[in-house]
Amino acid sequence: MAQVLEFRLPDLGEGLTEAEIVRWLVDVGDVVAIDQPVVEVETAKAMVEVPCPYAGVVTARFGDEGAELPVGAPLLTVAVGATEPVRAGSAGTSGPAESQVEESSGNVLVGYGTGAPAARRRRIRPSSLSGGRPADSGGAPAAGGPEPVGSAGGPVPGAFAAGREPVWDSAVESPAPDAPRGTPAQGDLVLETVRPHEGPVAVISPLVRRLARDNGVDLRALRGSGPDGLILRVDVEHAVRARAGAAEQHVAAEQHVAAEPPVQATVAVAEPAPVQATARRAAGGERIPLRGVRGAVADKLSRSRREIPDATCWVDADATELMAARKAMNAAGGPKVSLLALLARICTAALARHPELNSTVDLEAREIVRLPEVHLGFAAQTDRGLVVPVVRDAQDRTAESLTEEFARLTDKARQGSLAPADLTGGTFTLNNYGVFGVDGSTPIINHPEAAMLGVGRIVPKPWVHEGQLAVRQVVQLSLTFDHRVCDGGTAGGFLRYVADCVEQPAVLLRTL
Repeated sequence: MAQVLEFRLPDLGEGLTEAEIVRWLVDVGDVVAIDQPVVEVETAKAMVEVPCPYAGVVTARFGDEGAELPVGAPLLTVAVGATEPVRAGSAGTSGPAESQVEESSGNVLVGYGTGAPAARRRRIRPSSLSGGRPADSGGAPAAGGPEPVGSAGGPVPGAFAAGREPVWDSAVESPAPDAPRGTPAQGDLVLETVRPHEGPVAVISPLVRRLARDNGVDLRALRGSGPDGLILRVDVEHAVRARAGAAEQHVAAEQHVAAEPPVQATVAVAEPAPVQATARRAAGGERIPLRGVRGAVADKLSRSRREIPDATCWVDADATELMAARKAMNAAGGPKVSLLALLARICTAALARHPELNSTVDLEAREIVRLPEVHLGFAAQTDRGLVVPVVRDAQDRTAESLTEEFARLTDKARQGSLAPADLTGGTFTLNNYGVFGVDGSTPIINHPEAAMLGVGRIVPKPWVHEGQLAVRQVVQLSLTFDHRVCDGGTAGGFLRYVADCVEQPAVLLRTL
């Protein structure tokens, strides 16, 4: 007896309560394997591919692309071990059972699955005898055919009977056009609604898709300016600006018509509803919802300001020797070392000397919790907003390892593919705002951490060096700290040690 199991949007961690459907990866009628990704969702922190813990046939999907679902809402239903059409209310259609345990991994997030390779996706359409009409998930029964392949390469028992024709993905060689098709018979499960062919849209980035969706731009109507017609962000922004200009022209036309004498005002200008809405936004100010990454940043920074009594101290440092040391390291051959990686090594050494700043405050217990490992966050600006990826166990990494990890996480951040695990669990943050061409800042602590080091731009400035006025490479360092975990003496000692290592990298060698 087939059993239809409901898969709900799982808890994505870190207090995330909802997610937006970006793209469905399966259709109704698709055969899925255990832990196969079925939908791509966007949370306030990252894009996440959500795998299904069941193996079987997708019988229903809940939510269109662009819809927001709360955690716990139904995502889809899967017929496990289906041997006949599954009808709502029939016996054995839902609920826990032994087969559910056997066909479920119990895992719901990419990176936390069983590690079994996902099966190549296949879907089934009605046979030629159905008249070519689409059938819904509870439609006409059909007979026979090859059985769908599970995650181990074998058939999924009872998914459909012999004689059915598979509709192949583009990555799989399709059968000959004149291949024989099966004949429908009573008692089999119709697995697929055949949809018209959709032409490919030359877009890769999910950020571009989201920008187009949020602004109502049809990607199929755009001609991409990238390689091979690839649609880029600038193409979508150009379309948005063009539409806004058209809306302003319509508004001007309305105002002109309203100003004409009554005898000429008999000609009415009928505006489409979307143009009228755009005109109202242009006239009264655009309202941008605080959602997604922007909303998460707003909530976290507001909480930091409410809960943490922060203070900031800063110092100018001569970074000439540090820049020279990095140049010498990279000239010696081997993987290149980034400046951020050297600053990270200095931070981990400073935190070993001042562990008060690698801590958090437990308000309920009224305790300061000093943390043994340094999970170093670093601020990264992306198209989706500011994110803080986390380098795990930074205290055990070399400068080369840190450089590699910074590059990997930065690439994922720009692609919007960071997992929640990449963005959580930080204990200290390094913020290099010098890349924006500014000298100093008073950083807001990344709650629930206790401190953040800000690094300004490194620029040539007059500096007294060895008793003589000289032009040196100078940087401003800013430390914002939670005054509950330490006093100014500790914060000043930390910052002074960092500055000493910047000015004389040999100081760091003495403490390793």
